[in-house]
Amino acid sequence: MKTFTRIVVLLLMYLFNLNLATAQSVPMETPKSTDQTLKISRNKIDSLDKQLITLLGQREQVVKEIGIYKAKNNIAPLQADRFKQVLEKAVEAGKKEGLSETFITELMNAIHKESLRIEEELKKQ
Repeated sequence: MKTFTRIVVLLLMYLFNLNLATAQSVPMETPKSTDQTLKISRNKIDSLDKQLITLLGQREQVVKEIGIYKAKNNIAPLQADRFKQVLEKAVEAGKKEGLSETFITELMNAIHKESLRIEEELKKQ
């Protein structure tokens, strides 16, 4: 569960960073000390983003293992009951981090969509 919570938090930070990047279309002038603080914070975000992508890659490796098992045992990639459980756990973990249910649901749907894509690809092989 800790790994899952880390994934969710890192994903949120990544998505938040993307929103900030698009919202900053006009550069703002700031004092030099603020520039340094901003640079340090952005470096932290960059590092967290890298960790987030790494964790998502690790998660999708496990999805591949599951996809191979499902393909060998003629099990459909979409397991609605399992996804419902995953989503409920994620929403609960998100609440503990102060994240909205809507955001967590959208995030998990995006992750699930990629997982299904991977499993479908494996099924075709």
